Formats: sequence, structure tokens, C-alpha cells
Amino acid sequence: MRFDPQIHRRRSIRLKGYDYSQDGAYFITIVIQGRECLCGEVINQAVKLTPAGEMILVWWQKIPRKFQAVSLDAFVLMPNHFHGVIMIDSEGDIEKNGQTHGSAPTDSRELVRADPRVRPNAPIAQMVQWFKTMTTNEYIRGVKELGWPPFIGKLWQRNYYEHIIRNPGEHARICNYIYSNPLRWMEENKNRGPRA
Repeated sequence: MRFDPQIHRRRSIRLKGYDYSQDGAYFITIVIQGRECLCGEVINQAVKLTPAGEMILVWWQKIPRKFQAVSLDAFVLMPNHFHGVIMIDSEGDIEKNGQTHGSAPTDSRELVRADPRVRPNAPIAQMVQWFKTMTTNEYIRGVKELGWPPFIGKLWQRNYYEHIIRNPGEHARICNYIYSNPLRWMEENKNRGPRA
């Protein structure tokens, strides 16, 4: 069914009037379409990534190279969703818990250079859209060439969740939530039956 503005009322989940390209820390959650577990599985409270999951982390870690004034803080890729903190700092003065933390090794030389064709301080939505596009295109190649499980329709759900991190205490709590996500996976998913 095509989108009809007379029938379908899409409400924005963004904070009205807020400039999402301004300096600050942003907690992002992106979910695989249908919550399909295409990225890995949790074994002994740790995430074991599929090759597709490893590919997704590589693209996440390329965000600072694509977008100027951006660094990454805590992130984790779960079997069917992704949590991460993006920090925009055009003046270089935001205090960070640590750059490019997460569950995969990082080549820091690759993350430093930004693509000059993209304006500094691009909005978070542009970064998320770029990340979704790049990972979807590579996932499609993986399906065709490497036998990865196909997805139905789209790889990622239409929107994403974001939260503006307002102070260091909140930043620390969110980073702790991200890092401890695999520990809670079994408890949060034990009552979910198999998908039809």
C-alpha cells in the first residue's frame, strides 16, 4: 500500500525545532526490519557476530571518516538491533568517555579523515541514512555472492530512535546500558517464541 497522507499519519519522533547537526552526544538505536536476528547471536552473554554483523560494524566505524567533527563512543551490535553514541564536536572540546569503543577492533587511522564533500556538522539523520544505505547495499552483495540469509523488504526499519545526551551522568548511564546489553539479552528474550 502506498503512503497516503490522508490515511497514514506519520508523527516525527524528533524533538521539534532542535538542530540535530549541533555539537553534542546522541544515543542512536537502529533496528533490523521485523527484528530478524541477521547480525549474530548471544552466547554466554557475549555477541557472536555473523559475517553480516561484522560488515555492519565496519561501516559504523567509517562514520567519522565520512562526516567531519564526528567521533564514536560506546556501541554494540546485537543480533537484531544496534546501539551507539555519536558525538558531534566542531570545536574539539566535548569530553568523551572514549572514542570508538565497541565490540570490534578499529583502525584509528581510517576513522580520522573526513570526506570533504560532506559538510561539517551534518545532521544525525543524514549520518544514519548513509549508514543504512551503505550496510544495505553491502548486505545485498553478501546475499548474492556469499549466501547470507536474505531479508524481506528492507534491511532496517524505516526510522531510528535517538536521544540527546544532556550531561555527563546521563552519558555514563547510557554507555553502561550499551555495554551491558548482551548481558540482558537472554532475560529480555526468554518469553518470545519463534517468529512465524
